[in-house]
Amino acid sequence: MTLVNQLRALHRWVAPFVVLPLLLTVTTGVGYRLARDWFGLERDDIHWLMVLHEGEWLGQTLEPIVVLLNALGLLWMLITGTTLMIERWRRQVQ
Repeated sequence: MTLVNQLRALHRWVAPFVVLPLLLTVTTGVGYRLARDWFGLERDDIHWLMVLHEGEWLGQTLEPIVVLLNALGLLWMLITGTTLMIERWRRQVQ
């Protein structure tokens, strides 16, 4: 198995684990900002979105771990996805 195939397999294996936490982070972050800026809601009215966004609902012990894993998962998907995309472009040019 080539290095590119191994990378593709790892990328495919990690994706299901990071998609839901990242989707939650994106939707709650954007929802919070739009609710404040466009709809004029007060911070106290939509604080529950920040609780979800920041992982506060997991408690003080797990919150930083989940934030770290979320960041590492995003970086992994960006780096491996970009690498695979560049490799595909290189093969098409040759």
